Amino acid sequence: MTIKDFIEKFAEAAEIEDAAALTGATEFRELDEWNSLAALSVISMFEEELDKELPVTEFKKARTIDDLFALAQ
Repeated sequence: MTIKDFIEKFAEAAEIEDAAALTGATEFRELDEWNSLAALSVISMFEEELDKELPVTEFKKARTIDDLFALAQ
């Protein structure tokens, strides 16, 4: 999976309409759309679409989309 593919999945899960505005360096917690529901949706996306478990401690440490992408690898 490429970072571009991951960003598209992330944007869909977090209900972010303008995925093209996102980059790996985007600090996702600073996005207007980011809330607890978006966080749960991203965790669910990891489990259902990527078949990966996203440890809560690692998720809390993540700041950028690149950080999340590294956890998806």
